Amino acid sequence: MPQPDRAIAEGLHVVITAEAPTLSPKLWDGMPAHARGGKVLCFFLSAQKDKTRYSTLGFSDQANLGDGTMWPTAYALTGLGEADEVAIRALVRKAVD
Repeated sequence: MPQPDRAIAEGLHVVITAEAPTLSPKLWDGMPAHARGGKVLCFFLSAQKDKTRYSTLGFSDQANLGDGTMWPTAYALTGLGEADEVAIRALVRKAVD
């Protein structure tokens, strides 16, 4: 995977693995993902591969993010800064609860 998507994907892997070490890294549609019990919980979609404006951190229906009748399941990423890492840690923590 070319830069800058590679750096974002590698950074996400570090953050997700640190926050939820019980998740297993795997490839999902050729993109990095993390799974629980073989089912994808969160995944990365490359902007360059999909020819889109931004990369995406997404959560499947296996993630415990639901609250109310509507909630986000995907987040646009154009980089991965310190504040982003803090927010992603919180999302991953909630997703695996």
